[in-house]
Amino acid sequence: MDRNDAQLLAQGLEQLLKIKDSDIRLSVLGQGFTAIDQGVHIGGAFSATIPMVSLFYGGYMNLDIEDPTRIGQDIFVLSKGHAVATLASIYADLGYIDPAILENSRSVDSILNGHPGPILPGVHIATGPLAQGLAVAQGFAMAGRREPVFDVFCVTGDGELQEGVAWEAIMYAPQARLDNLCVLVDKNEGQLDDSAQLIFSMHKLPQELESFGWRVLSIDGTSYSAVTDALDSFAARPRDGRPTAIVCNTRKGHGAFSAGLNKHKITLGKATYETEHALQQSRRDARVAALMTFLDDLRARGNASVADNLHRRAEAMNLRVTRSAIDAIEVKTRTRRVPPRDKSIRYDATALPSYEAGTEVVPGDVISACMKVFARDERVVSVDADLGSTSGLQSGVGAVDQGRGHNVGVAESNMMCIGEAYAALGYNAWVSTFCPFFDWKVLRRIAVGYQERIEAMADPAGWLSEGHGLDLTFLATAPNFETRVNGATHMGNDDTIVFGGIGGLKIIDVSCPNQLVAVMRWVMDGNRGLTYIRIMRSGSDVLYDPGYRFEFGRAGILCGDKSSDVCLVSSGRGVHEIAAAARLLADEGISAEVVDMHSFDAELLLERVAGPGLVVLAEQNNGHIRNQLAQLLLRRRGAFDANRVVTIDATGDHGEYRYIHSATYEQLIQQFRLDPASIASCVQRAMEKT
Repeated sequence: MDRNDAQLLAQGLEQLLKIKDSDIRLSVLGQGFTAIDQGVHIGGAFSATIPMVSLFYGGYMNLDIEDPTRIGQDIFVLSKGHAVATLASIYADLGYIDPAILENSRSVDSILNGHPGPILPGVHIATGPLAQGLAVAQGFAMAGRREPVFDVFCVTGDGELQEGVAWEAIMYAPQARLDNLCVLVDKNEGQLDDSAQLIFSMHKLPQELESFGWRVLSIDGTSYSAVTDALDSFAARPRDGRPTAIVCNTRKGHGAFSAGLNKHKITLGKATYETEHALQQSRRDARVAALMTFLDDLRARGNASVADNLHRRAEAMNLRVTRSAIDAIEVKTRTRRVPPRDKSIRYDATALPSYEAGTEVVPGDVISACMKVFARDERVVSVDADLGSTSGLQSGVGAVDQGRGHNVGVAESNMMCIGEAYAALGYNAWVSTFCPFFDWKVLRRIAVGYQERIEAMADPAGWLSEGHGLDLTFLATAPNFETRVNGATHMGNDDTIVFGGIGGLKIIDVSCPNQLVAVMRWVMDGNRGLTYIRIMRSGSDVLYDPGYRFEFGRAGILCGDKSSDVCLVSSGRGVHEIAAAARLLADEGISAEVVDMHSFDAELLLERVAGPGLVVLAEQNNGHIRNQLAQLLLRRRGAFDANRVVTIDATGDHGEYRYIHSATYEQLIQQFRLDPASIASCVQRAMEKT
């Protein structure tokens, strides 16, 4: 094709994209009008239309619409989840979803919500909480640098770039040499409280991105030729390690006729809808007429090959060109229920460490030794946030393959998003930091996406099948009193109370090196979902035999039974203290059952509180087990004698939550009466009263 034909083809393609633009905008309007609340985030949906139409219909992505989970295809992330209406319209047109889903959105009967999530076919993660999608897209790009390689595209907004997690990702992506990552910034100069300007000015955004090592293209985001030229530049980019940012300068609601649509969100009434729809349709008609004239001129001038090429490109955009019209082709839903994933990690069990009684072992060393075995399976990956020396993850995974043992520096939110990306691709992903350093907002969004995956798997008409949940483990170091002299901000005494409210999160508090090995083996069996594992920072004695098998929700009983005078319950290092207290009580003729409540065992606790003996919950935190027991009794309407349940924990005299200041471990357990002698004395006093 000579230069003149290439220019003519580019002109024709731009006109085709404009027609597609009209179709998508008409669809977005229809979504809003038929939504249960007639609501739509129209401002951001319309301003993102030109970048998204260019990307999806310009031939820039390699997509497998029948199986969006197949590894090796390109991945798209809509970080600015408010533009879900544009995404849904495009996905319906491409065949990811049935067009019928576009009606009655936001209702209890619909899988099309106010923000996208994996309940919607073809969507990998839940977005909406701002800027996290950008960080997850970066994680996808990290995986995409390994064979089979693929590119990752993300649409974000200037409003959400005010979030800190965005800059954690922006700083790290060039360090990770993610030249397969392309971020399109919808710089529409507006946000919820002020649709006309940003509360936080970002006039120097291109220079700021460039200063962190990005390849930056600042363009007119209202021009199809400008956007496609920029995407062409990304496609032809040098592989120099720099991620690409295309800053699309536009404005809220661009492409709308009515000024009433230049807002964050609107309720689309009948009058506004009918007027806007008619004007958008008129614009489409004019665009079709212009292209028809262009095609006639091509043939008249002897450029039939260019005209034929445009016909083929139109069909690729689901447009049928005839002599008199250009109509949308009705597309059948192409996405099918995807093949199941085998999530079980392969490893040599005989190579795993085991520990004999009487030895003291540092949990980080256990993690490292185990990961050197597990990571031989290429589906195991880890991400640390400047605590690799504590967690043991990076040294373990990195010893096998340093390309799967990452450290993102002091950026815990970014770490969590990267871990989610790997888990969404089918990896068994582990992330680690201090217990109180995990970001609740990020964790909650991940949990929302996980729930939607489970729902899509359970739905007979859903697009996901077995094995498409998330295997993502949050390795939480220094729980309970383990941080010791670092200060209140680092103390992990309230993390379980906070994260206990995260739906779908399994919390495990490890007390023994052999137990930790067993817990890791349990995770590696696959399909364990979101797991929050608390490990001690310093060494601990061995409590369980090397052959111990972990079962979530089934407590460990180290000695005694339900006929004992007292049932002592704890978790983590607290188990060592109640075991020592049991020995002191035995000297006084009092038999004690020692229960390691590593994960909540509802049936055991119900049985114990209903029995004749004393139950003592001795926790080195703000009472996680106590709270779960209270909720359980309310749900089951369980009857029990409150005088026979004693709680000792880090809360105040009136049960108020509080933070713990610096001290040695020995000082802390004495201060909160959680040392063996104090626990034994508490038992004796309680038994005297009852």
